[in-house]
Amino acid sequence: MKRLFLILMLLSLLIGFGAPALADSHCMDSLGCVEVGPDDPVVIASILAMSGPASFYGADSLGGIELAVLGRDGMLLGRDIELVEEDSFCAAEGGQAAAQRVAADETIVGVIGTTCSGAAQGAMPIISEAGMVMISSSNTSPALTNDDSDAGGTYQPGYFRTAHNDLFQGAMGARYATDVLMAGAVATIHDGDPYTEGLAVVMADTFADMGGDVVFQGAVSKGDTDMSAILTEIAASGPDVVYLPVFVPESEFLVSQAANTPGLEDTVMMTADGSFSVTFAQNTGEAAVGVYMTGPHVAGEAYDAFLALWAEEQPGGTDAPPSGFHAHAYDATNLLMDAVEAVAAEMDDGTLVIGRQALRDALGAVENYDGLTGSLTCQEESPYAGDCATGTALAIFEITEAQVNEGAWPPPIVWDLSMSMEADG
Repeated sequence: MKRLFLILMLLSLLIGFGAPALADSHCMDSLGCVEVGPDDPVVIASILAMSGPASFYGADSLGGIELAVLGRDGMLLGRDIELVEEDSFCAAEGGQAAAQRVAADETIVGVIGTTCSGAAQGAMPIISEAGMVMISSSNTSPALTNDDSDAGGTYQPGYFRTAHNDLFQGAMGARYATDVLMAGAVATIHDGDPYTEGLAVVMADTFADMGGDVVFQGAVSKGDTDMSAILTEIAASGPDVVYLPVFVPESEFLVSQAANTPGLEDTVMMTADGSFSVTFAQNTGEAAVGVYMTGPHVAGEAYDAFLALWAEEQPGGTDAPPSGFHAHAYDATNLLMDAVEAVAAEMDDGTLVIGRQALRDALGAVENYDGLTGSLTCQEESPYAGDCATGTALAIFEITEAQVNEGAWPPPIVWDLSMSMEADG
């Protein structure tokens, strides 16, 4: 009798230890799986800048995410879609903290974010180590898709983006300066952020390769308000164009104070998508008129329909998106949801099993995806590892009185890829 009792106890222990293995047997993925119960939602996280000076970027991308979810009636594979929102504050520390919270939640299938390249530097290692995928709609730093650490690359597996790589944007700015503005000398300013520094370097290097003279390369610090010292130094170098791809509000101080700096009266000011907001024009005032901006450009019937739906969903029914990456966020969210649909397996009990490596593989296999921002094909090789955009959704804009005094947005386009191709022809 005692022997029988011991055998029964042993069997009980074996069954007890075996139960988790039985549950885990559904997952054959090398990075593990997300399991979604029959009555549970599919959970997607966003890591966006929702506070601080760059919050308009976060609101812009969040709107695109929400419209993508709305386009599926808030459902994916018969489950409700739940969005978990994390604030990165457009900073490496904020990105790191947000990523830690996301990585701790095993129900999250993937992340849309981050807003800023600096925040991505903090978030990427954590998200990658957790086996998750992260698709950014507005990171543009070349370092993020470059795996050569000796060259400053920070790429981590599982990272993708639908935003352009600044290797494209910086080259476009340099070409416009030389071919259209006929500039012979350029000065650049960054603020130490991976995005701003990387873009300034690409523009300067391309400008030099095209035979131009880079007469000044300098930096301001985030939080600076008095730009007189650096502007005086730039004026002494004699540039035809000053390229300042810095964030607001520093870009606003630079442009407004440059207008009153001796020696810069006839110098062209050019900024980038870090300032791509109507608030830049309004806060800078009359000094913003004539300023050129490199930034995202999306067009077409599908995009027009998207904008109509955006306006319809706004409380007032008239608000335009606050920046230029909303369509990129829409595409990023749809890419993630399509990948989930492609790899999810439903068990007999109704549980969905979603492999994390399978998700990465599905995104990496995206080819000629017809998105709002154009045809997307996700690359595998550095320096474009994880890049899904080709750089075609870019343009040069010029700020007018309508942006400064009437709040019109975006500014009119003065040059885009098609114009570049015509010039080549």
